[in-house]
Amino acid sequence: MVIIPQMVFLTKGVGKHKEQLSSLELALRNAKIANFNLVRVSSIFPPGCKLIPRNKGLKYLQDGEVVFTVMSSNSTNEPNRLVSASVGIAIPNDRTKYGYLAEHKAFGQTFKKAGDYAEDLAATMLATTLGIDFDIEKGWDERKEIWKISGEIVRTTSVTQSAEGDKNGLWTTVVAAAIFVPQ
Repeated sequence: MVIIPQMVFLTKGVGKHKEQLSSLELALRNAKIANFNLVRVSSIFPPGCKLIPRNKGLKYLQDGEVVFTVMSSNSTNEPNRLVSASVGIAIPNDRTKYGYLAEHKAFGQTFKKAGDYAEDLAATMLATTLGIDFDIEKGWDERKEIWKISGEIVRTTSVTQSAEGDKNGLWTTVVAAAIFVPQ
């Protein structure tokens, strides 16, 4: 049986609880994906796959369904500690080729920096498979400009959730996910 998802949607959430596992469950609920059996997969964005809004994607899925995801999560019980989780996507201009997804999690990194970093990871992986020549030591903005000029990478995006650790020491968990829809 060949399973190649035709659609993907992005989602994110945050949860707080005295138990770490329960805070993850609450983050998944906040992201609207706790009712699925989530199976983490690696980092390939399928050829021809369409990025769709979360509400549209959820309509294709049923409670209890086995759902493939590229997901990042991060937790802390340290008061006021900044946590973030992000999934970046790089989609090639030639939609018959595959793209990349990349998970990233960090402490002390802002929402924007975490999202940019995840996009950079995905775009770097895609660029190396497409043979785009660039200097890895250059900054994200410089590399992004090279990718645009090459015409090979049409789009990068990310989904990121960040939060400060609960001031009373409850576990704070953040999740960011790309959810594959098989239809």
